[in-house]
Amino acid sequence: MPSIKESKIAILATDGFEQVELTEPLAKLKEAGAEVHVISPKSGTIKGWDQDHWDKEITVDKTLSEVRVTDYDALVLPGGQINPDVLRADPKVVSFVREFFNSKKPLAAICHAPWLLIEADVVRGRNITSYNSIKTDVKNAGGNWLDQEVVVHEALITSRNPGDIPAFVAKIIEEVEEGRHEDRKVA
Repeated sequence: MPSIKESKIAILATDGFEQVELTEPLAKLKEAGAEVHVISPKSGTIKGWDQDHWDKEITVDKTLSEVRVTDYDALVLPGGQINPDVLRADPKVVSFVREFFNSKKPLAAICHAPWLLIEADVVRGRNITSYNSIKTDVKNAGGNWLDQEVVVHEALITSRNPGDIPAFVAKIIEEVEEGRHEDRKVA
């Protein structure tokens, strides 16, 4: 059975990510022993949004053009309003998210990040949650929206907001350790 300590996890974000939705999963997944890379369409640093102001810059480990879905055991999509809205307008990001979803490896999205799942056309017929303000977007895309701290549908993990981060991260770790992707393990 795979261990989180043998896993490589990507966090895909750009400027405007909700700060705690990137920094907390990054810290907790590393603490659990995973190798975690922050990936972005741009190199250098990306700047977080902390509730009502710009805050910390996070170093980008790899650009999207430098990675493949097969490089990672799981993908985490932090929310915030700005980050997923910018990312869903980038066809390369949308393609990467769709390809990751199709790999059947754990794909975790929190807050407004399900906008990326909608753009990738992967929510139809699936149970998911999100930030309350995009509930109608999820429903219009064919998703079954649930008001729960964490919802898992096959390898798709979703949560509503920063208050759900402990359950969100615990479920990511559990899904990676359960080895839903065991036959696709990164070499």
